[in-house]
Amino acid sequence: MISHMRIATLNCNGIRSAARKGFYDWMPAQGIDVLCLQETRCTDDDISDPLYRPEGFHSDWVHAEKKGYSGVAIYSRKAPDAVIRGYGSDEFDREGRYLEYRFGALSVVSVYLPSGSSGPERQAAKYRCLAEFEVHIQGLMAAGREVILCGDFNIAHKPIDLKNWKGNLKNSGFLPEERAWLDKVFGDLKWVDAFRAVNDQPDQYTWWSNRGQAWPKNVGWRIDYQVTTARLGAAVRSAMIWKDSRFSDHAPLIVDYDREF
Repeated sequence: MISHMRIATLNCNGIRSAARKGFYDWMPAQGIDVLCLQETRCTDDDISDPLYRPEGFHSDWVHAEKKGYSGVAIYSRKAPDAVIRGYGSDEFDREGRYLEYRFGALSVVSVYLPSGSSGPERQAAKYRCLAEFEVHIQGLMAAGREVILCGDFNIAHKPIDLKNWKGNLKNSGFLPEERAWLDKVFGDLKWVDAFRAVNDQPDQYTWWSNRGQAWPKNVGWRIDYQVTTARLGAAVRSAMIWKDSRFSDHAPLIVDYDREF
């Protein structure tokens, strides 16, 4: 019998808000080995309560310099061998977008790639981040590491990955240049979209606008990913988007791998 490893990721849209919605009651009951969070939007003072350090989990947090903005965290049932904060970017490490746990040859990364939806300046920043991040992940692969990149990439890859794709062809998150970047990651660079490795169904989304009736009508986008190196991609056993409870405008993505943790 092959043991399995369960990895989860969630853009929590503010960890204190998610906590009020029952996140810390839900989390320990899911059998998760490693959980990656994005958009924590907090400081160490904000999470001084023991609620944010549940028993049985090791955790680390990376905060943005700007208060109430961005931020990533990782919870793990096993202490990591190494913790890497930031990926060496002068511009984006200040925004709290990258945290890596290393367990032997395995890296689990919580990453929050920028949104460009607020205007041309942030879209340009997003492209700068994608270019830098591409170089970084190529370095991880070249070093022979097995990697799971967990997080909000703020890009829907294909028309199947958002409900109203025709109406969003000129909007940030579904622009041709952004989608071409994912084409390269999943094509030339040979990384694997873990969810799509086992699920080719439409109407599978991880984010819904708070406007209108997006959630009840399932008018969403799939912008949260677990992106893996090839061997781990081949080890994906199952993947699910948790929709039975809501902690955020995003849903948790949970993936089981045929691999010992």
